[in-house]
Amino acid sequence: MSNATGLKSYFIFKNVDWPSMWAATWETIWMTLISMIAVVIFGIILGLILYETRVHNGSLFKVLNWIVGLFVDIFRSIPFIILIVLLLPVTKEMIGTIIGPRAALPSLVISASPFYARMVESYFREVDSGVIEAAESMGATTWEIIIKVLLPESKPALIAGATVTTISLISYTAMAGAIGAGGLGNLAYLDGFQSNNNTVTLVATVIICLFVFLVQYIGDFLVKVTDKRTL
Repeated sequence: MSNATGLKSYFIFKNVDWPSMWAATWETIWMTLISMIAVVIFGIILGLILYETRVHNGSLFKVLNWIVGLFVDIFRSIPFIILIVLLLPVTKEMIGTIIGPRAALPSLVISASPFYARMVESYFREVDSGVIEAAESMGATTWEIIIKVLLPESKPALIAGATVTTISLISYTAMAGAIGAGGLGNLAYLDGFQSNNNTVTLVATVIICLFVFLVQYIGDFLVKVTDKRTL
């Protein structure tokens, strides 16, 4: 391994183990995609509960709104690196290990779902009340309003929120990698920082940035396609 110093140390590409770099890239993509699917599902469910219990009267709805809101706000406020450590026993119980990409999934999902849930709730609240009232006047049930009004009307916003959340998850995977969860973060920390190999760190950073740019592009494209105002 070459040991150049200064700026030259970032561009010694023969120091990069490319098979390991590509393997770490796929681990990051896998962690992000799997956790994002779960985050979208749980985030929409939690956001829907927050919205529905807010608009309905009754002590039961208020209690449920307070409980779910407290859960969301607590886990949304915990820094991710602390949450990983906090959930190590839970991860060990659920996954059977605290090392590797699979071990990062519980922390990723639990950290990002509350964040997305609050966005989902706000998107539902922005849906035109006149459209909802029209559906109610035609005898639509609560589930019909959810499926045929709330979700379709807020689809562009939901996609935009999912895009922002996905980008946050990418950065979370890098932090999780620093404590053994695999992916580009783990490679950048072990083979880059600890091995004083700046080229590995730079290449991992560039790949993560390209991944973020791709996610943002796809998200913007889907928002444009689904937004009726742009058709």
